[in-house]
Amino acid sequence: MKNVLVLKSSILAANSQSNVLVDYFKSKISANITEHDFGENPLPYYDLDAATGTRGEPQNEAQKAALALSNQLIGEVKDADVLVFATPMYNLGIPAQLKTYIDYLNRAGVTFQYTANGPEGLITGKKAIVVLTHGGIYKDGPADLAKVYMQTVLNFIGITDVEFVYAEGIGYGPEVAAKAIEAAKVELDRIASSL
Repeated sequence: MKNVLVLKSSILAANSQSNVLVDYFKSKISANITEHDFGENPLPYYDLDAATGTRGEPQNEAQKAALALSNQLIGEVKDADVLVFATPMYNLGIPAQLKTYIDYLNRAGVTFQYTANGPEGLITGKKAIVVLTHGGIYKDGPADLAKVYMQTVLNFIGITDVEFVYAEGIGYGPEVAAKAIEAAKVELDRIASSL
């Protein structure tokens, strides 16, 4: 049985379309699931203590706590076969809660390393599924920034098998939103059947 790590980041709780879609996906698979909802339980802000603690030798309790948290989150990724991200777009970017998670995850010498040929990801052999929900229509256009960011940051740490599932136009009214959700569910069914 596969280990699946689910990472939600919407601040909209039960009204979140990205959470609804990821919950739907979970219902279609048989797996050991570890889940974080960073909208409901945000991580501590990645600040000077967090950066110091995760990049060197922690000197105080806040820095030690940040290193322990980073180690825990990285351990979960290493244990997972599949990562599933519920990723709404806020103001053309990913939620701050998800960005904080990525800041704790990306550590030189741990999840990536610099080489003579450039950065090399150290987290390999994983699959990522990124469920993108947009109020407007942005897929494959210049404002498809959440996809570009997630693709880049996951590739950077070595996760190159990444599938994107879109639900777009949610802000255009109930009929468009319903069609977008149904289309996304079809894609999630396809992915679930291949796991």
